[in-house]
Parts: sequence; structure tokens; C-alpha cells
Amino acid sequence: MTKGCIAPILHAHLPYVRHPEHEDFREEWWFFEGMTECYMPLVDLLKRLNDEGVRYRLTISLTPPLLSMMSDPLLRHRYSRHLARLIELAQKEVNRLSGDPTFGPLARMYLHNFLRTRHLYEDVFHTDLIRAFRDLQDSGSIEIMASAATHGYLPLLDYNREAVRAQIEVGVGTYERCFGRKPRGFWLPECGYTPGHDAFLASHGIRYVVMETHGVLHATPSPRYAWFAPVLTPSGVAAFARDPESSKQVWSAQEGYPGDPCYREFYRDIGYDREEDYIAKYLPDNNRANLGIKYYRITGKDNPCKAPYDPQAAMERASVHAGNFMFNRQKQVEYWAHALGRPPVIVCPYDAELFGHWWYEGHSWLEYLFKKVAFDQDVIEMVTPSEYLDMFPALQPCAPVSSSWGYNGYNEVWLEGSNDWIYRHLHKAAGRMTAMARANPGGAADPGGANQCASGALNRALNQAARELLLAEASDWAFIMKTGTVTEYATRRIKSHLGRFTKIYDSLQEDPNGGHLDEGWLSGVEASDNIFPDIDYRVYR
Repeated sequence: MTKGCIAPILHAHLPYVRHPEHEDFREEWWFFEGMTECYMPLVDLLKRLNDEGVRYRLTISLTPPLLSMMSDPLLRHRYSRHLARLIELAQKEVNRLSGDPTFGPLARMYLHNFLRTRHLYEDVFHTDLIRAFRDLQDSGSIEIMASAATHGYLPLLDYNREAVRAQIEVGVGTYERCFGRKPRGFWLPECGYTPGHDAFLASHGIRYVVMETHGVLHATPSPRYAWFAPVLTPSGVAAFARDPESSKQVWSAQEGYPGDPCYREFYRDIGYDREEDYIAKYLPDNNRANLGIKYYRITGKDNPCKAPYDPQAAMERASVHAGNFMFNRQKQVEYWAHALGRPPVIVCPYDAELFGHWWYEGHSWLEYLFKKVAFDQDVIEMVTPSEYLDMFPALQPCAPVSSSWGYNGYNEVWLEGSNDWIYRHLHKAAGRMTAMARANPGGAADPGGANQCASGALNRALNQAARELLLAEASDWAFIMKTGTVTEYATRRIKSHLGRFTKIYDSLQEDPNGGHLDEGWLSGVEASDNIFPDIDYRVYR
């Protein structure tokens, strides 16, 4: 009989980037890279494990921006075009390196991988990756969590609780539309929790969330089982806490597995290594970028002389690391089961983009781990949070504290000198959105009501204002400003969404019945920012 449980959790999120006004837009490559390196290999792996009869459990959050991009016809077409370009480039590399015994096999490996990805995407999944995830959930092997509408960092939106409520309600609605069921779990963006938000989650039937360790450990009263069992929030939502030891083994730049010298080096890519005229046609806007073809291994820290990548050696190392991870979880479970007098649960949440993108061998590591847990031991059982709650429904009531998994554990990543200016504008817009929703209590869902909206254009404008506000609230923009990567783009996105919102607001201030709305302009922004097709602005009431 097993002595305890582990709950692996992947959080899959990308900011909503869609630019139909450009034929080829650099930031859309974030989505294309994620599809090729993370999400397609993950679905391929999980489907293969199901076909082989391997018993595993994985919980994954798929955020509404990511789901919206996966379902968007324009981006699906552009992703197929992107794959075709990668295949052409890989074939070009195969030809160039045909006589090279070291790099030739690597070029053929990439060509094979790209061809398989296209076959799966177009011929097996028919460009509908959401359906593939839905089928996996229906099989019982994975559990998909809902998340906030645009990954808004909820603790810093709490100045206006209608904004928090809208992020949650729209996120849950998107989940139900995509997966045909109500969500059991909800991923708090950045694990950001503020007391009271559990009430909003409970109103949608959410059973559990995942928190940073100290959010539960510092709860009142102190949790009897530390972070090795969920606690029950005042509104009845179970709060699971991240296990710091298992996180460190995978995430730590110094001690984590992905830094092993046998693994593939992320920063040596032919998008920068090859001559510009050789790769120019494959780059976005003719700007240097990673193309996903990398020929070197990490070799050593700060070592500029990188050795060639050896896939076989890397796979052997991934197997060793999976065994080490399982061994450590077994010892953890054995110790804490004895100390606590009950089976503990080790909650292991990671960003999904670590696997395959930053850590090329990450999916292989997962496969080895799942198979080793299934066949090579009987100490630990792999579960979803819902399954653990079914096994152990009696929970200690506690009041968790404000927390996040960001640097230093609270809010400073999303609220510091580079990005603090955005919040007065977001709060002002949220207050205005709430006022507009209350002034127009009818809507599409209440066409015959006494307070019916004055016109279809007014209803559309209010819905678009809600979209623009939600998009401006995405935590990604503040994070990008903090990290200093593409700050100009992040700033432009916030200003453009708030500018569109303000134009709608000002028009309705001049004429509350919508007579001053520019319907041509409105149609244009609806076509551009077309996320949440079934949004109802009254979520802000």
C-alpha cells in the first residue's frame, strides 16, 4: 500500500498576442514556440502514455489567453505556416550537414521532430489542440484547472473587487465553453492570493487552489500538517501548498536538473549563429530570433566553448534525474507519513514552458518519472488534487495569508519602480467599467427586461470595453517591465487597451445611449481584440 501521494501540476500560460494587422509579427512567435516546444510534445507524450496503458496523473492549468490563441483561426493558420517554414529550414540544414558525422544526425533529428509535430497538429488533431486536451481529461489521466481571464495578478487588482470577480468569472466561463464541464480547480495567477478571494471562487463551485508554501504555513491557526495536506479556507475552498524541496530540484539554476552539462544549451541557436542571409527568410520581421535548432549542450557554467549535443547521453541523464526525483519523494513521503500519522501529499507545480522550451529534455524527464512511479515502486501514488480530496475529505479550517510564488513571496515583482505607474490607470478604468455596467443593467441575456440596453451597438461597445480592460490587466505586462525584456511592447499594449477603453467610455459619457459611438472603429477593434466572444459586460456589476 502506498504511504503518500505526489501531485504534479503544470501551469500553461502565454499572454494574448494576436496582430492581424501584420503579416508576420515577432511576439506571435511566443505562441508558436510554445506550441512546438511545449504543448504539442506534452499532448503527444500524454496520449502515448494512455495508449501504452501507463497509469499516471497530471494536473494542468490552461489559461484563457492560451486557449483563445489555440482556438483562433488566424493563429492556427499562421502556426501551420510557421511549421512549414521550420521544416524547410531543417531540410536546408540536413542538406548542409549531410557529410558531418557530429551535427548531421542532429539536423535530421530536428527535421523528424518538426515533421512529426506537423503530422500530429494537422492530421491527428486537425489543428484543434483544445479537443486533444479535452479528450485527455475525459480519459481520467489529467485534470485541467481554470484560471483568471487574462492572468491578471489578483492581489493588485483588489482595490476594485469587481475587477477580481470579473477575472474569475470570465475565466471560469471560458473553461466551461472549452471543456464542457465545470472546473474543479482554479490556478491563481502567480499563486497570488488575498484573503476574501476564496469567496469568489467558492461561488463558482471551485474545490481547490494552489498556493505558495508560506501562504498556507502562516495561516491562522497554524496548519497541523504543515504544507503536506490541504487546508480549508473560510469559504470552503481547499488550499494546497507548493512543496519547496521538489520545486528546488527542478527550478533552481544552481542545483536543479535543467542545468546539467549533458542537457541542450538554450542560448546557442542557429537564429543567432548562422549568417543572416542564410536564415533571413525564416525570421520574424527579419529580426534575429531563436529558431529552435540548437546543436550544443550546456557543457559547463560560463563556458563559451560548448560541446556538441548528444541526445542519447541527455536521455540517459533525464532517466537518472527522474529516478532521483522519485527516490527523494519516496523518502519525503516515508518520513512525513510517520511524523504526521497520515499519508502526505507532495504538491509539485511548475510552469509548463519549462518543459521542452527552457529544458529541452523536460518531457522525457516527465515520461521517465511517470513510468518509474507506475512500475518501479509502491511507496507513492500519483494523484490530482481532486483525487486527494476524495481520499481525504476532512480538512483543517484555516485562514491563509496573502502570498505569491514571485520573488520574495509577495507582490514586488508586479509592483515596483518599473511598473507601479500602471495601477492607478487600471483601478480608474475598473471603477469606470463598474459604473457603466451598473448604468446599463440589461444586456444581451435580458433582451426584454425593463432596463434593456438602448441598442446593439451600445451592448457591443460595453462588451468591448470589458475585453480591453481585461487585456490591460494581464500580469504579463508588469512582469515584462520588471524583467526589462520587451518593455516597449508591454507598455504599448497597456496604453492601447486603456486607450480603446477610454474612447468607449468618453463616447458614452457624451451620449449614454451610444449615439456618439463610431461603429466602424468599434468593428475594427472587435476584430482585432476578439478574445472572449461570449463576454457579458455585466460581470462588472
